[in-house]
Amino acid sequence: MITRPNHVPERLAHLPTSAVDPFLTEELLRGAQVHGGIDLAKVVEPLPEDDVRWSVEPIRGLVEDAMFEFREERTRADAWLAPRLHATLRLTRREAADKRLWNHIALAVAPDYVAWRHLSEPTAKRPERRIAPERFRGVADRQCFSRLWWAAELFRNGSDYEPVEAACGNQDLIHTLLRMELIDHRPTAQALVRFLRNEQVATGRGINGLSVAINAAGATLIYDVLAPDEPRDPARLRDWIAEAGSAPPVERHALPKGPDEDPAPEESVAALTDYFADLFETAPVRGRSSAERPA
Repeated sequence: MITRPNHVPERLAHLPTSAVDPFLTEELLRGAQVHGGIDLAKVVEPLPEDDVRWSVEPIRGLVEDAMFEFREERTRADAWLAPRLHATLRLTRREAADKRLWNHIALAVAPDYVAWRHLSEPTAKRPERRIAPERFRGVADRQCFSRLWWAAELFRNGSDYEPVEAACGNQDLIHTLLRMELIDHRPTAQALVRFLRNEQVATGRGINGLSVAINAAGATLIYDVLAPDEPRDPARLRDWIAEAGSAPPVERHALPKGPDEDPAPEESVAALTDYFADLFETAPVRGRSSAERPA
C-alpha cells in the first residue's frame, strides 16, 4: 500500500482537471507507488493566503486517524469522516462544486487515503487490485472526498450530523441517492434516513427500487407541496464559515456541530416518510424478501 507523498503542501489549492492525468500513473492506480509531490505542486493554482480554511494539516489529521481507526473495516470510515470533513472544511456550495479543490485534496494532500479506501478487492475476473481514476478526479458522487462532503451537506439536519452517519453507513444508500436531484429537498433527505433507520428497506435492491419509485413519483408530484421546507437563512452559513479561524479541531469521539440552521420541519419529514412507505410497498424490487415489505 502506498504512503503519503514525500511533499505534502501546507495549503490547499486548485488542481485543474486538465493537469491531473499525468499523475494518475499505473503505479498509483495499482496502489503501488505514489508521486513525489514536487512536480504536482508546479501546476496548482494557489488559493487566497489569508483564508485559514485552506490549511492542509486538519485534513491530513482526519484521514490519518480514519485509516488507523477503521483499518479492519475501511467502508465504515465514510460515516465517521463525512461529518468531520464537512465541519473542518467549511465551504459554500459554490466552492464545493469546484472539482479543482477535490482534485488537489485527492492527489496532493491524501492520495494514500484514496488508495486505502478505494483499492479494489481481487476477484476471479479481476485479480489485480486497482483504484478507479474517478476516485481521484471524478464527478461529485464518485470522487473520494467530494462524495463525503456532499453527503454531509445534503443529509445533515440543520446543525445535526447524526443523519449523515446513518446515510453514509449504508453504501447502497449513499451511492444511489447522491445522484438524485430530489435529495436537495431537506424533508426528502431526512425521510429517507428515517425510512432506513426503521429498517423498512434492508438491501441494495430495495434502495434501488425505492429510488426509482421516488423519482417516478417526483415527475408528477412536487414534493415541496406535499412536504414544504422552510427557507434557509444564508447569514447563518456565512457566520459558520467566518468562524472557521476560531473553531477548535473537530472531536474524534463525538459528532461536530454544523451551521446553526433550523432543522427540516418535522411534519414534512413525517409526511414523506409515510408517503415513501406507500411507494415502497408497490415498488418493483427484484427478489424482495418478506422482511422488506412494510407491515
